[in-house]
Amino acid sequence: MPKLLKPPALVPGSTIAVVAPASSAKEERIVRGCETLESLDYRVKRHVSKHIPDGYFSAPLAERRNELQNALSRRDVRAVFCSRGGYGSAETLDGLKTAVLKQPKIFCAFSDLTTVHIFLWQKLGWVTFYGPLVAGGFDAGPNATGGFDPDSFMWAMTATNSGWSVPLEGETFTRGNAEGTLLGGCITLIETSIGTPWDLDTRGSILLLEDRGLKPYQLDRMLLHLKQAGKFDGVRGIVLGEFPESETPEGSSVTVADVCRRILGPLRIPIVYGAPVGHTARPMLTLPLGVRAKLHAVGEGRIDILEPAVRA
Repeated sequence: MPKLLKPPALVPGSTIAVVAPASSAKEERIVRGCETLESLDYRVKRHVSKHIPDGYFSAPLAERRNELQNALSRRDVRAVFCSRGGYGSAETLDGLKTAVLKQPKIFCAFSDLTTVHIFLWQKLGWVTFYGPLVAGGFDAGPNATGGFDPDSFMWAMTATNSGWSVPLEGETFTRGNAEGTLLGGCITLIETSIGTPWDLDTRGSILLLEDRGLKPYQLDRMLLHLKQAGKFDGVRGIVLGEFPESETPEGSSVTVADVCRRILGPLRIPIVYGAPVGHTARPMLTLPLGVRAKLHAVGEGRIDILEPAVRA
C-alpha cells in the first residue's frame, strides 16, 4: 500500500472547488447542490457553468483535465467535489501532473469518479471520500430521497481526533468481522482500471463494490473477471451496494444478489449487501477510502472507521 496522506479537515469558511471531469449536469441541480454546501458554511468555487458540452463530456478533454489539475493544485482550495459522474474521468488522468500535487485535498465523488479515487490512492497515497456529487446527492439535501447522509459526511470531513461507526443498513450474506483498508467504489471502473498504471491493489482491503443498471449476467461477468484477475486475493471483507435498476431480465429468475452470493460466497469472508453507498435512492453514505476500517457483518451490518480520515 502507498504511504498514507490525509487532507486537512473542512472547517467553516473552507473553499470547495466544484469540477466536472466527466459528463454534464443540469444547471439547476448544480445550483441546488452548491447552495446546500454553502448552507454548511463552506465557500464554493465553481467553473462548471463555463463549460460548453462536448458530446457526452462536460467539455473538451483539455478543459476538463486543466480544471481538475488546477483544483487539485490550488493552495486556496481545501476540497474538490464533482458536479456529476457519467463518463469521461479516466481520460483526464493521461497527462495529469502528479509532481505538483504536493498537498492532499479532500476529494469527494462517486460513480465514474472511482477512477480518480483509485489514481490518487495508487499514485499519491491520498485518502479520498466516496460520497455525494454536487448534482447527485447534495442537490436533494440531507436525509432526503436521492440526498445524502449528513452524519457520515460530517464525520468524514471534520473528525480529526477519532474514528466513528457507520450503520450499513443492508443485509449480511456471510457473517463475521474483518479489518483492513477501506478501498473500492463503482465496480465498472474498478474493472476497467485493471492493466492501467493505477491498477487498484486490493490486498488487505475491505472492498466496496457498487453500481447501477447492470443485468445480473453483466455483474456476473465483472465479478468473475475480478476473481480471475486476482482482485479478491487477500481481500478481508466486502461491502456491496444496492445495485438499483438491475432487475432480473424476462425469462430468468437470477438476481444480482444471487450472482453476488454465487461468486463471492466461496471466498468465506464477511460480506454485507445492499448498503446505501454510491448509486442509491436512500440518503447516501460518505465513506473514506484509504483508512483502516473494521467490517461487522451481522444483521444489517456496520463498518467502524478506525482512524480519522482528515487532519487538523
